[in-house]
Amino acid sequence: MKITATLLPAMALAFASNLALADYQLNLSSALNNQDPVVQAMQHATQRIAERSDGELQVNVFPNSQLGSDEDVVEQIRSGANIGVLIDAGRLSEYQSELGILSAPYLVDDYRDYKAITDSGLYRKWVEELAANSGLRLLNYNWFQGSREMLTQKPVHTPEDLEGVRVRTINSPIWLKTITAMGATPTPLPWSEVYSALQLGSIDGAEAQLTAADGQRLQEVITNVALTHHIQLMTGIVTSDQWYQSLPENLRSILDEELEKAGDEASANTVAALDEVKQKMEAEGVSFNEVDIPLFRERVNAVYEELGYDQYRDQLLENVE
Repeated sequence: MKITATLLPAMALAFASNLALADYQLNLSSALNNQDPVVQAMQHATQRIAERSDGELQVNVFPNSQLGSDEDVVEQIRSGANIGVLIDAGRLSEYQSELGILSAPYLVDDYRDYKAITDSGLYRKWVEELAANSGLRLLNYNWFQGSREMLTQKPVHTPEDLEGVRVRTINSPIWLKTITAMGATPTPLPWSEVYSALQLGSIDGAEAQLTAADGQRLQEVITNVALTHHIQLMTGIVTSDQWYQSLPENLRSILDEELEKAGDEASANTVAALDEVKQKMEAEGVSFNEVDIPLFRERVNAVYEELGYDQYRDQLLENVE
């Protein structure tokens, strides 16, 4: 019997529903694979949550977009499904436009600066408005996946080197405008399709963090990585506010605390893995080069103005040392 791609998310959820008889279950989706530090941290959290809740709350992890693309999963969540997804704020800007600034280029130079941002009253206000207006509950935003770099066939040193280069990126305004401002032609595609698109030549490059690129074996279909560091990719877990509010208070506390802890674990392990991944990719024939970052930083300043984020940047960064 042939199984179509459209049936896979439904089958995965059906499987999850039979895993246990827990009173409450959360099916946690990620586009990343099992070997990524982010997914491994999720899996560690599931064990702690089950133990602390005495089996009342079970979290099931589904890597490799088994439940569908991030955008499709968000729509399921908005319908009240007991699903969570690890996602960047750029995608959430469709529902709360201000949140998109968290995925803005060169917002911070160090991922640890996000802690001051997410502790701010402005950020917390946006989180509550997101829940009220869209039904999406952003549980945390402390999962660092690495700096986004340019993965191409030809070396990139300046924005001019990206002219006419079709670069895969995320399909949201902040990402599309960022890649355009950097000089390339943005081409949104699901992450799972990037390898084949590069192999077939339908795109010329991609922008991604190194751990994810290695997880998809992109070193087999690109030859160069320009260390642009254009976005410090911080992400968070969003779930259904309806489902979240249905949890007893003690289970909400356990979920919040353990997923926050897992985000810190994932971030630390990602940072620790970056040098090893870079060496691995170099050994497999990929060249790395530095770029003149001030040139790219100057080009993307207009992105803040175009999206109205310039008015929030100073407010978010006022407590960043």
